Amino acid sequence: MDTLHADLLVIGFGKGGKTLAATLGRLGRRVVMVEQSALMYGGTCINIGCVPTKALIHRAEARPEDADPVAWYAESVAATAGLTAEMRAGNFRMLDSLDAVTVVTGTAAFLDEKRVEVTAGGDRLEITADTVVIDTGAEPVIPDVPGLRGSAHLVTGTDLIGEPALPGRLAVVGGGYQGIEFAAMLSRSGTEVTVLESAERILPREDEDVARAAADILRAEGVTFVTGAGVTRVEDTAGGVRVRYTAGGTEHTVEADKVLAATGRAPRTAELRLDAAGVRTTARGAVEVDEHLRTSRPHIYAVGDVNGGPQFTYISLDDHRIVADQLLGEGRRSTADRVAVPYTLFMTPPLARVGMTEDEARAAGRAVRVAAKPVAEMAAMPRARIVGETRGLMKFVVDAATDEILGAALLSVDAQELVNTVALAMRTGTTASTLRDAIWTHPSSTEAFNEVLAAVVR
Repeated sequence: MDTLHADLLVIGFGKGGKTLAATLGRLGRRVVMVEQSALMYGGTCINIGCVPTKALIHRAEARPEDADPVAWYAESVAATAGLTAEMRAGNFRMLDSLDAVTVVTGTAAFLDEKRVEVTAGGDRLEITADTVVIDTGAEPVIPDVPGLRGSAHLVTGTDLIGEPALPGRLAVVGGGYQGIEFAAMLSRSGTEVTVLESAERILPREDEDVARAAADILRAEGVTFVTGAGVTRVEDTAGGVRVRYTAGGTEHTVEADKVLAATGRAPRTAELRLDAAGVRTTARGAVEVDEHLRTSRPHIYAVGDVNGGPQFTYISLDDHRIVADQLLGEGRRSTADRVAVPYTLFMTPPLARVGMTEDEARAAGRAVRVAAKPVAEMAAMPRARIVGETRGLMKFVVDAATDEILGAALLSVDAQELVNTVALAMRTGTTASTLRDAIWTHPSSTEAFNEVLAAVVR
C-alpha cells in the first residue's frame, strides 16, 4: 500500500475545505485533498445545491409563454449540467494547479487518529497528516415511512436537478425551505405540485404573516398545500406512486409521478470510521466541535455541514476562516463572532430573512416595534413595478427602546441582495431610523427601506 504524508489533509471538497486547502497550498504547505467522487469536485453548492437549483429556478422564471414546458425543462437541465461541469472543472484546476496540493479521488476512512486510508476500487493509499479537516457535507434524510425508501418513484433534490424529464405530478414530503424551493421551481416549470407538511403551516420557523404571504404566492402559482399531514404509506402503482396521509382526523391519498423527500439533510459521516480516530459525534450524528471547530482530537477539525452548524455554503466559507486563524493566525476567531447571518429561500419572489422573527423577539421579552408593508402598496419602490413583480411584503422588527434592528423578513424582488444590507446594518449597530433616512439610488429595491421603516405600527 502506498503512503503519503501531508501538512494538511482535507477530506471532502466543500467550500470551507477547498478554500483552506488552496490557502495553505499557496503558502507552500503540503496539502492532500480527498474527494469521494470526481462529480463532486467543488462540493455540494456548485454540484447539487445552490448553483444548479438556482439556475433551474432562473430558467423557470425566464420560460417564454409559448415555449413547450417539457422541452424547456429538458434544455434547462442540460444547460445547468453544463454550468456545473464548467464550475467543477474550475474548482479542480484551482487546487491541481498548485504544486503543493495533491487531489486524490477515493473514499477516506480513519485507521486511527493519525492515519487515514483512501480506497478506490482495488487501490489503497495511507495518508498521515499533521492537521486533518473533515468536510464531507450532508446527505438527504429519507423519512421512515412504509414503502417510501423502496419506491421506484422516490427522488431527492439531487435526483431532481439531474433528471431532464419534467414530472407531471410531484408530491413533496416536507414544507420547509428545500421542499418549498423545489415546489416553487417545478410548479413554475409546469408540474402539478402537492406539498405535505406535518406542521400546521408551511415554513413554521417564520412569523405567521410572512409564511402566509409566501403560501398565498405559491398557491396562486398552482401549488397545493396540505398542512397537519402525517404521511403513513407510499405505494407504487401502475401509473406512478400513491402517497397516503392523514389530515384532520381522516385518511387521504395523493397520486403523483414522483415523490420528493424534503425533510432535511444529515451530516455525512458513515464512511469515515470516526470511532477509530476517537472523534466524537453529537446525538444528531454531526461531528462534535468547539467554537474553534476542533473535534475531540485537537489536530482534527470539522467544517461545513458535517459539523452540525447552519447548512449554508457561506457558513462553510467562514468555517475556513476560523480554522485558518488557528493554523496561521492568532487563534482568536470563533463561531461566537457570527452576528446577523442571513439566508434566502429562492421562491419567486425570494424570501430572505436575518435576525429574530417578531415571535422570537417577543418570546425573548424584548419590547418591539414592527414595521411591515406589502410591496404592492409601496410608492417608493417603483423597481417592483418596473420588473413586474409587486408580490410580497417587507417586515422589520425593531427594539422599541434603542431603535436597534432585531430582524427582518423580506419577501420581494431582489430580497437576496437587500438582506445583506440589513445584515450589515445589524452587525455595525446602524439603527432602523438611519436605514429609514438613508439616501438610496433610484429606482432601486433598497429605497423601499425609506417607506417601510416609516411604517412602524406596533
